[in-house]
Parts: sequence; C-alpha cells; structure tokens
Amino acid sequence: MSQGSWRALLWIGLAVLFALSLWFSASVIASELIQIWNLNSHFEVWLSASVPMGFVIGALFSSYFGIADRYNPRKIFAISALLGALLNVLLIVASGAFFGILLRILTGVTLAGVYPIAVKMLSQWFPKKRGLAIGILIAALTLGSSLPHFVVMFFSSLNWKIVIIFTSVLAVLAAVIVNWILEDAPVTSKKSTFSFKLIKKVVTNKPVMLANYGYFGHMWELYAMWTWLPAFLTASFISYSPETSYWFIALSSFISIGVAGGIGCVLGGLISDKIGRSNLTIYAMLISASCAVLIGLTYGQFMWLTFILSFIWGMSVIADSAQFSAAVSEVAEPEYVGTALTFQMCIGFLITIFSINLIPIIQKYVGWEWVFALLAVGPVLGILSMVKYKRYEFNHVEE
Repeated sequence: MSQGSWRALLWIGLAVLFALSLWFSASVIASELIQIWNLNSHFEVWLSASVPMGFVIGALFSSYFGIADRYNPRKIFAISALLGALLNVLLIVASGAFFGILLRILTGVTLAGVYPIAVKMLSQWFPKKRGLAIGILIAALTLGSSLPHFVVMFFSSLNWKIVIIFTSVLAVLAAVIVNWILEDAPVTSKKSTFSFKLIKKVVTNKPVMLANYGYFGHMWELYAMWTWLPAFLTASFISYSPETSYWFIALSSFISIGVAGGIGCVLGGLISDKIGRSNLTIYAMLISASCAVLIGLTYGQFMWLTFILSFIWGMSVIADSAQFSAAVSEVAEPEYVGTALTFQMCIGFLITIFSINLIPIIQKYVGWEWVFALLAVGPVLGILSMVKYKRYEFNHVEE
C-alpha cells in the first residue's frame, strides 16, 4: 500500500478515536446526572442503552437512503461529528431525564454517520488486504469509546460539565481532521446498497446467517461489558480497599477497555491472517466467555487479580469484532452485501440494548459475583455458529 494510504489510516483512526468519545461521555458521569435529573433505576441504564438505539436508527436511515453513496463521505463524517458534539454539549442545559435521554438517542444517530462512514473511507484507501487497517480502525473505536474514563480522571473532581465539554471538543477536532486534513481517496469503492426486499435473501443464506449469529453473540457481551465493567471495578476495588482513589478506578477502566481492547484488535487482525477468520473468532469468544464467568469470583479480592482478568477480558472481547463483517462480505452475493452488513450491524446493536438493561436487573439478585456469567451465553452460542461456519469458510478459500 502507498504511503498516502497509511497516512489516511492515521487521520481516519485519530478522527474515530476523538469522535467515539461521545458514546460513553454521559455514562462516566452517570452519578452526577442521576442526582441532577432525579433519575430512577429504569432511566439510569438508558444513559448507555439510548446511544446504540440511536445508532441503529441512524444506520437504517443512512443505508436506506444511500447517504454514503450520494455524498462525499468526508463531509458526512464531519457534519455528523459536529452535530454529535453539539448534541453532547446540550446535556449541560438538559432540564430533565426525558430531554437528556433524547439527546443521547440523537447522539447515537450522529455516530451512525461516523463509524460506518469511516469504514467506507478506509475501504476506499485500502481496496485490498485491509485486515490490519480495519483492526487498527476498530482499535481506535475501542480506545475512543473508553476515552471518557481517561478524561474523567482529571476533571471529575472539578465539574462534570468539563467532561462533556472536553468530549465535544474532541468530536469537533475529529470533524476538522476529516474535513480539512484528510484527502479524498484516489479511487471510490462500489456502491453498497441496502434494500428491505433483499433481507429475505440474507436470512436464507446459511453461511451469512451463521456469521451473523456469531456476531450477535459477540455483541450480546461486548457493549454490556464496556458499560458495566467500570461499575464492577468500582464496587470490587472499594470492597477490597475502601480508600481506593476514584482516579485509580477510572484509569483501570480505561486500560481494561481501551488499551487492552486496542491491543486485542490489532493482534486479532494479525492472528486471523495466520489461523483463519473463524478460528480467531472461536478462540477469542472462548477466552472472553471464560473471563465473563471467572471475573465475578475475584470480586472484593486482590485488586491486581481483578485487574489482570479484566485486561484479558478487554483484549479478547473485541479481538474478533472485525472478522464477522469480513466473513459476511466474503460469503454474501455481491447483490446484497450492503444489505447483509447493515442487517448484521443493526440487529447486533439492538441486542446490546437488551443486555445492557438486563445486567443491573440480574445483579440485584445474584450480585456482582455472578451477573457477568449471563454475558457468557452470547459468545458460547457464537462459538457454536462459527464452528459450523468453518466449513463454508474452507469451501470459499478452496474456490
């Protein structure tokens, strides 16, 4: 690949890292917003679950009207990031829970113009052999999603509003990078259309659906883990040592989700090229499912033990993320690849809403010691699907 392609990857990755800080910007200051808005437990979980809901709405809207094919993707990304920054900063003046949750849903809608568009831009710069590039991009997404935990270490003691302002500024910087620094790709990719009429072909294509089932199991675990691991670490560390500093908990969350996840994405892309896509997903989900079951047993125990397990979980839970969409793009007919990928992403993010909401409900009954075992169900089912998918992957390679 040319030097220009790698330079474009740098700018796209940096922009995604900055813009995705909007995803959990409200979650890291949930305790303050709960008091200000007088939230009950039902509304509390929607601080996180509302964003994926908006993301699904935005992705369906964008795909149905072919936004990414009709307009310059750099402009779409920049406008989406700017709107996301504005909606995020409006949380400061939100008068109540309903308005606040609505702002989070709309923020999710704008992020559907960020990450999927970034993937499209990357595919234009890397028309072939984009495995490592996609791995780096998802690493940027992971690091960006966890960035508010890093930001809150410095500003939470001052004022929660600074966290919101800072993440909005990062999103504005993302827009600046993509609109004024990043160049257009020398070649444009083929149109990837979406059509409700083609969904029947997607759901009747067995290898496509096996890859989808693997992705659905992966998503059942991923965002619920990202949402609730910081709460688990807070409760566990304080149970072990009540004097634990909040900045240490925030740093642990950032490292476990962002740093570990970024490493996992890059390693996952490299390893999949050597052992095969399906094998990588199977091994990653096996490790993440084991961590989901085991980490609760470290609750209130030695902090280093909990941290090590959370780091391993953070690496494995995201290491396989890029492989499911790549699998679908390989076995789906060109006619409906766009529809298949949109279907996969939308159903996957809808599933996250349920698992995110379910964790605090189940936690009340089984405690932190066992609640994450519920998330292991997803990767276990995903493993079963990807084991069956291996036969189709082998046939595809042979062809």
